[in-house]
Amino acid sequence: MTRVVARWALAALLVAAGASHLTWGRRGYRVVVPDWAPRLLGTDEDTIVVGSGVVELMLGGALVAFPRERRRIGWAVAAFFVAVFPGNVHQWRTGRPAPLLRTDRARFVRLLLQPALVAWALWSTGGGRGG
Repeated sequence: MTRVVARWALAALLVAAGASHLTWGRRGYRVVVPDWAPRLLGTDEDTIVVGSGVVELMLGGALVAFPRERRRIGWAVAAFFVAVFPGNVHQWRTGRPAPLLRTDRARFVRLLLQPALVAWALWSTGGGRGG
């Protein structure tokens, strides 16, 4: 039962994060996008922020809507958390404030939370060992 609660909590976190990327935090999250990402993807920071928000909404919804696919979705969520990690590193290295991350300490703690998010995604979906 605890994995179910953890999975629903993860879904809620992803939906809330996705919604913030599309609304109140949209402009502020642009500073998190590494300078090389728009060149690599052939787009701009805003499109990357919006795209990541849409992906978060989709992953959060999928965790709830497709329980039979939870392991695969868990791996997709974990991969997403790995994929956005360079943005977290970029923000920490540049010291730029973003929504909810206004201090160097907050930005550093956010880096340390990333592996926990990956583990949470895998554990709560049975995607990791013991699932």
